[in-house]
Amino acid sequence: MRKQIFETLRLEKIVGGGQAIGTLDDGRKAFVWGGLPKELVTIRVTKKKSHFVEGIVTEIIEKSPERITPKDENSYLSTSPWQIMPMSSEQSYKASLIEEAFLLHNITLPEKIEVFSDGVEFNYRNKVEFSWFGDKTDDDEKETLDLAFFKRGGKGKVVVDGTSLAHPSINKLAIEIRDLLREKPIVARQLKTLLIRSDQQGNAVWQLYVKDKIENLISDDEAKLLSAAGGEIIYSDPKSPASRITERLNKFGDTTLSDTILGVAFNYACEGFFQVNIPVYEKALSDMKAWINCNEKMPTLDLYSGVGTIGLTIGGDDVTLVEINEHAVAEMQRNIAKLNRPNAKAILAPSEKSLEYITGEQIVIVDPPRAGLHADVTNRLLETEPPRIIYLSCNPVTQARDVSLLQEKYEIVHHQGYNFFPRTPHIEHLVVLDKKA
Repeated sequence: MRKQIFETLRLEKIVGGGQAIGTLDDGRKAFVWGGLPKELVTIRVTKKKSHFVEGIVTEIIEKSPERITPKDENSYLSTSPWQIMPMSSEQSYKASLIEEAFLLHNITLPEKIEVFSDGVEFNYRNKVEFSWFGDKTDDDEKETLDLAFFKRGGKGKVVVDGTSLAHPSINKLAIEIRDLLREKPIVARQLKTLLIRSDQQGNAVWQLYVKDKIENLISDDEAKLLSAAGGEIIYSDPKSPASRITERLNKFGDTTLSDTILGVAFNYACEGFFQVNIPVYEKALSDMKAWINCNEKMPTLDLYSGVGTIGLTIGGDDVTLVEINEHAVAEMQRNIAKLNRPNAKAILAPSEKSLEYITGEQIVIVDPPRAGLHADVTNRLLETEPPRIIYLSCNPVTQARDVSLLQEKYEIVHHQGYNFFPRTPHIEHLVVLDKKA
């Protein structure tokens, strides 16, 4: 067994990844989970490199006045490591991290940075993926079977009964399925994950991903007793760590959910792409829509469009949506047909391979992954000069990089932060760019 390394240090500030940073006696930086600025802590080192280490707080020697007791004391590091601070501090840190990301690229944002929150700290997630954990019992005859999350910063799992971030219907259903499986001749290593989603009304559906093709693991009658609209048992190739669908073994009821976003109804599958915190997402869409309505006659191009929840709600009648994931595009096409939107076009392709759609004659919406815009997309925007770019980002660091390049021909006319995932370091930030006169 590898010897554990412990270090004591003073933490200085919160950095972009969500950790607190401090400096070890040998000058190396330490990125630490479970700590707050100005605290003196002991950490267990989880990763060691020549110029930095990563670690987790094991002892708080001098406590920050900001520190509060996390709601999920045993599992918060796995799901929501900012449960240790008040919501007011979280909002402040997120605003500061946005500012720092842009200053790093010599951009001073034109307005005070505000981060919108609807005030809901917990029970907002409509999707949770649980792992499984089993251990020998005292009599050594049968293993235990528990829901679990992976530990942050190392191997192993932490046993849970749910998470305070999830809609209560998700936690309730997870426990029901766990208790049902405890009565079955199955152990944790035969299971991969349990995925549960709910709509805004609390109607839940589930998918149990298994590593072994087990016949009739759950019967129709047993499934009907669960507090779910429907569910599935899915064989997932054990060679892949991800919960991918290899073969659908059993289906019970309907696993399609429906939600309304800004008055537009969307259907989505349990495993499909959809927003996790719809009320805050609707606020972001409303803000974006205000910058489209003043150019109602212009067509809209929605790049990195997912299932089309942005373009189909605020993009107007003439909208082109480009998305790389075929499952997302399939759901988008179903929603286009259901909404009777003949002028909405769904394109299955990477945005960087769809440059011909960037003509300069549309308002362009981009919502890229954490890596930000592909360089070819940025170059094409600068070449064609569309009048307005609406850029929603899940990573202000790469957004600031992209905006610094676009500033050659564009200026920031609006920006706004959003707290899509309270109690976590995740930040969403909107920037509206207009072509310079």
